[in-house]
Amino acid sequence: MSLLQAIIMGIVQGVAEFLPISSSGHLAIFKHILNIDMDTGLLFDVLLHLGTLVAIFIAFWKDIRELIVEGFGILGAFFSNIGIFFGNLGGKKREYRKVINSPYRRFVMLILVSTIPTGIMGILLQSVIESASETILIPGIFLIFTAVLLLIADRVQTGTKQADGATWLDAGVIGVAQGFATMPGLSRSGTTIAACLLCGFDRNFAVKYSFIMSIPAVLGAVLLEVKDFSPGDIPGSELISYLIGTVAAAVVGYICIKTMLVVVRGKKFRYFSVYCLAVGVIAVAVHFMMK
Repeated sequence: MSLLQAIIMGIVQGVAEFLPISSSGHLAIFKHILNIDMDTGLLFDVLLHLGTLVAIFIAFWKDIRELIVEGFGILGAFFSNIGIFFGNLGGKKREYRKVINSPYRRFVMLILVSTIPTGIMGILLQSVIESASETILIPGIFLIFTAVLLLIADRVQTGTKQADGATWLDAGVIGVAQGFATMPGLSRSGTTIAACLLCGFDRNFAVKYSFIMSIPAVLGAVLLEVKDFSPGDIPGSELISYLIGTVAAAVVGYICIKTMLVVVRGKKFRYFSVYCLAVGVIAVAVHFMMK
């Protein structure tokens, strides 16, 4: 892979990860357009997702910092309650500490609940995802499906739910939606934001929830992919290209996060719906023309 190809792929990832047009679908299509043949399989895709993960941390750092603090608070309360339990067995009468006592603590638990079905589906579908990325037919079909989801999201009435009003069932449904969105061509941000809106979430909170909930999923994908590789598996020249592509994804991704907040508030998904439909139809047509 040349440096120019890596930069182009990084830009594509940064734009498509946060705008609802499917990063995996566009990466699969651009690999065919640019005739990129990578022996490392999904590794470069994972590194690009890692770049966009950095963008999420920068854009939502205040929320993420609070979630980390409250996450440790949950652990502290949990272990404290274990100590209280055994103390009460010995005759003491201490009251248990409330574990979920703030919106941010509930937010932490909602993210964890969403991550469970996503993780299970990601592991079960890993080989299917890699195979689907080797053709432009599957990404094309799912891009068309993404177009339909975006039209639905634009027409959903604005809800009011935030962390304190969301249910565990809401979190599970959104996690399943994210699990399906690992298929190339099915926009992760578009699918999860649509699921959030259908569950009655506030539009700004839906964007925040969608992007922050991707953190565990991306970290899990990184661990699954990187565990089978050593630095010697990638030529030095390729590694430099990979890293520069990752930086490009991070920079462009941050810009697109800010853009996405405006898109969701203004109910402008229909423009991306038209785009996804057009690209999907073209990809399917090209697939059959090449046969």
